[in-house]
Amino acid sequence: MSGWLTVIGIGEEGPDALAPAARALIEQAEVLIGGARHLAMIPDGHARRMTWRSPLADTMDDIRAAQGRRVVVLATGDPFCFGIGTTLRRAFPEAGMLTIPAPSAFTLARARLGWSAEEVVGVTLHGRALETIRAHLAPGQRLLVLSHDGATPAQVAAQLTAVGYGASRLTVLAHMGGSDEARVSARADGWSEARVADLNTIAVECRAEGRVKRFRGAPGLPDRAFENDGQLTKREIRVQTLSALDPRPHALLWDVGAGAGSVAIEWLLSERTANAIAVERDGERCARIARNAAALGVPRLQVQQGAAPEALERLPVPDAVFVGGGLALPGLIETCWARLAAGGVLVANAVTLAGEAVLAEWAVRHEGTLTRLAVSRARPVGSHLAWRPLMPVTQLALIKGEARGTRAREP
Repeated sequence: MSGWLTVIGIGEEGPDALAPAARALIEQAEVLIGGARHLAMIPDGHARRMTWRSPLADTMDDIRAAQGRRVVVLATGDPFCFGIGTTLRRAFPEAGMLTIPAPSAFTLARARLGWSAEEVVGVTLHGRALETIRAHLAPGQRLLVLSHDGATPAQVAAQLTAVGYGASRLTVLAHMGGSDEARVSARADGWSEARVADLNTIAVECRAEGRVKRFRGAPGLPDRAFENDGQLTKREIRVQTLSALDPRPHALLWDVGAGAGSVAIEWLLSERTANAIAVERDGERCARIARNAAALGVPRLQVQQGAAPEALERLPVPDAVFVGGGLALPGLIETCWARLAAGGVLVANAVTLAGEAVLAEWAVRHEGTLTRLAVSRARPVGSHLAWRPLMPVTQLALIKGEARGTRAREP
């Protein structure tokens, strides 16, 4: 039965600000679901009331059990702006879900600050690691951040100050649209409010003090940005590797033999909706990858400890695979290729003759692109500079599913 699920966004003004049709849907609901704050706004009626449970999947089960009745979900503002709308759409694709949004916190904040939508990046820290904000820092950037609670602004101010953005201007907007609306502004390094109202949105005008650590922008973070034990895809090779991998929205990367995790991390920095799994057999390196991911603003990177190809068996199907080592392991590249989604990209780098032989054979078999990358860096020799070559890298790039003799897109 379709058309049984409705999602209605409510602002601080409560149901009085809703359109008559939205109010009528709430009044006619047989099941009413929302947070305690939203349910308290609605006068008692005949509808059965349910609050969100933890884990959220339990509430999805409650909604599924109510299928066929008139179910209304109350949400904050725009349900599809870091809200419950996406979760409901995925859980009930057949429901014919009707959504009636209210202005989002971002819309309200932009209106109050005079910021245009095209010049602002929206971020949520609700239920997310605080380090997530780092991936969006750049001088001149404007951010709107959904807080987790009243302590979040002070934590964001501390994060900004710690990485050289203490001069950034923070404006915290609380209870926008309600009678308790409030605003507090200060520099990040001068923030003195330990806690504000839990329902708040943070506006950040990023300003750097001198030279600051780079988190985003063009691929190719300096090698020193990554904690490593020498197992690191060097900057120049990494840039070429990211170009060949071609980061795309919502795509999943396997970084196999991840070392320091540099390729997976830059993949995530290149595309904010992408995902990545770093596969590494060494436990100490796994911990190092996790530290690098948090330090560089992509704590969502998944780290899978285990030896390939066995460690790959239960992973979700990737849209791209990077193999940075271990090409001579029996079945490794075959497993990566077999699991790769149709149309996906496989990129493999080799520095040994054994690995190079594997890539050459695969390039012939699958008509891939084979490239030799040789990089030299100037280094002091006495009082002069001279070229010091890095180890040359042989790189294979393949696109799965292409007919021989064609190139739908160059890897």
